[in-house]
Amino acid sequence: MIELEKLVKRFGDLVAVNEIDLSVAKGEFFAVLGPNAAGKTTTIKMLVGLIKPTSGFARVGGWDVEKDPIEVRRRLAYVPDFPFLYDKLTPVEFFRFTGQLFLMDDNAIEDSTRDLIPRFALEPYLNLPIESLSHGTKQRIAIVSALMHAPELFVLDEPMVGLDPHHQWILKEVLKERTREGMTVFLSTHQLSVAEEMADRIGIIHNGRLAAVGTAEELRDQSGSGGALEETFLILTREESSVTIERERLQGQQSGHDDFELVNDADE
Repeated sequence: MIELEKLVKRFGDLVAVNEIDLSVAKGEFFAVLGPNAAGKTTTIKMLVGLIKPTSGFARVGGWDVEKDPIEVRRRLAYVPDFPFLYDKLTPVEFFRFTGQLFLMDDNAIEDSTRDLIPRFALEPYLNLPIESLSHGTKQRIAIVSALMHAPELFVLDEPMVGLDPHHQWILKEVLKERTREGMTVFLSTHQLSVAEEMADRIGIIHNGRLAAVGTAEELRDQSGSGGALEETFLILTREESSVTIERERLQGQQSGHDDFELVNDADE
C-alpha cells in the first residue's frame, strides 16, 4: 500500500529525511517512533503530498504521490497533530464540505457519520462554530471527517494529542476495526505503549534515517535489550546531545525556509 524508495528531503543544510526505504502492506498497522526532529513529520508530509521530496519517491496504492496526486488523495486520509479546520463552520457543515470534496452525496455523508458521531461524543457540538470548541473536540471532528470516505490509507501524526483517555481508547478501537476491514494505518507517535499495543510493525526514525523496523519483538532482538520497548527505543536512538541540539537548531531555522516547497495548485 505504501512504497517509499530512497526518499530524501533537505532544507538548506539540514537533511531532514535521508534515503528512507520502506514498504507497508495493505491492511497493516504501521507505527513510526523517533526522537524530536528525527524526520517523522517530514516523512509523513511527503507521503501525503504536502511537501515535495528532494529526491526519491513515495507511492500509495501503486500511485506516485507527485505524478498522480488526485488518485493518491482519493485513497488516503490525513490527520496532523494540530488539524486545520474551518473555524467559522459548524461540525455538520464541515462534514458536509469534506464529504462533497470526495463526491459523496448527502445520504452517503449521513450514513458514514451515523456511527462515528456518537462514538466520538460529538452530538452536543454539531451546530456550534468550530472556533468555540476545545482542541480535543476539534481533533475528534478531524478524525471523523477523515474516516467518512472509508480511506484505504489513514495517516495520523500524533493523533492522541488533546484526546482524553476515553477518546484515545475509542480511537484505538476504531483503528483496530478498520484495519481488520483492510484499511492501512500509518501512525506517528511518541507513546510507545500505543505502538506496542496496536502496531503490526514499528519503524524507528533517527537522524532522518530509518534506524530499525520490525515487530516489537524483532526490535528487541536488534537492540539486544530483551526488555521493554522503551529500553529498546533508547538503545536504538542513542546519540550525543550535541547532535540532537544541532538538528533541532537547523530544523528551527528552516521551518519557514523557501526550500519548504508546498505542492501548489498547478501540481494538483
